[in-house]
Amino acid sequence: MSGARTRYHARWVLPIATPPVADGTVIVEDDRIVWVGPRRDAPSGGTDDDLGDAVLLPGLVNCHTHLELTVMRGFLEELSFYDWVRTLTRARHFVLNDAALLDSARLGVREGLCAGITTFADTGDSAAPFDALRELGARGIAFREVFGPDPAQADASLAGLRDKVTAMRARATPLVQVGVSPHAPYSVSDALFEAVARYARAENLPVAVHIAESNDESLLVERAQGPFAKFLRSRGIDVEPRARSPIALLDRCGVLAARPLLIHAVRADAPDVATMARTQCGVAHCPASNAKLGHGIAPLSEMLDAGIAVGLGSDSMASNNGMDLIAEGRLAVLQQRTRLQRADTMPAMRVLDLATRGGARALGLHDTIGVLAPGFQADLAAFPLGATRGPVHDVAAALVFAGGTPASLTVVAGRILARHGVVLQEDAALAGRVQQVADALQRWRQSESGL
Repeated sequence: MSGARTRYHARWVLPIATPPVADGTVIVEDDRIVWVGPRRDAPSGGTDDDLGDAVLLPGLVNCHTHLELTVMRGFLEELSFYDWVRTLTRARHFVLNDAALLDSARLGVREGLCAGITTFADTGDSAAPFDALRELGARGIAFREVFGPDPAQADASLAGLRDKVTAMRARATPLVQVGVSPHAPYSVSDALFEAVARYARAENLPVAVHIAESNDESLLVERAQGPFAKFLRSRGIDVEPRARSPIALLDRCGVLAARPLLIHAVRADAPDVATMARTQCGVAHCPASNAKLGHGIAPLSEMLDAGIAVGLGSDSMASNNGMDLIAEGRLAVLQQRTRLQRADTMPAMRVLDLATRGGARALGLHDTIGVLAPGFQADLAAFPLGATRGPVHDVAAALVFAGGTPASLTVVAGRILARHGVVLQEDAALAGRVQQVADALQRWRQSESGL
């Protein structure tokens, strides 16, 4: 062993792939884990970091964010999905310049780090999330979005995407990769889906797509009806039924051949689940956003039973309001137990698996992150157990069900990025800059309403 060594000690260590370790130790050298086990057996040497009455586990993997929209927290409340999308799109266009998008993304990354999130799978229409992840030292995939509901503009949309992705890939790092995201069926034509799928496969780019999220989306794809169909027709775009389901549409367009990350999949039925399993897609399950927007409850248990790689996602702060992946997992299990009326559905340890190893599998990063084991990247998160979560009879249940607190430690690739809910890289002026953007959003809203 060589290089900087730190021995992290905690009352509980949850490696995820192996049983919990009471009074455990994780030893890190540089950016790698080199040893995991009981403290009494830990090799000596290096710096000791005693986390005390805490649980130490792999860094959490947030499989779906929109970091550039963090500043819209609480701005789009109680709207229908169509109105939510339209208002968000217009507000972003008229109010959020490049500086505002970057500060919004910075705020989102900082919030995630304080919550023990070390990996972010972000979909965005700018380079701001990519830049914020790099700046703050987090791990992630920045999926660059592309839009184009008019098939006549598919070639132009793809050309624009190529240019943006090429520029971002030139600045990619071992921690921050670049992917592509053909946004959703209501904003992407079949021709553009097909073109992006071919491009992604040729360039070996990861793909993410919002799919099977809402009833309005299903009405558009399956029946050429609903508010999205009406809007597209108003723009002179021909709208006809496109497929049996949104996921069937992606299959027909060749998108599933790229083994994409499917975001939401709320309305996936049994044939869809079989298709997703056959094509080895990953899924970003976003229970809070799905519930807040009134979309429903995804068939999570059926997807897991089918062997689909599923991770948890917070979605944007415009549709969730909080980036807390432990709370996301708690809601996920409670929804599934309610839906299936079974208390033995999804044990707490399975929830923590979704938040770590499951997310890594869904993103294709399972050989690098997601578990505490020698050779894996040293991405760590620790959470205090303390009086509010004790007594601890079941450590996983204590973490998942007994309330939430900020992470006491967040480590990415061996670097400590946050402690006790505070990001170590300071930006004292960020809150003020973000508030200025929030004020501008409110002024825009008032001008739109004629007040």
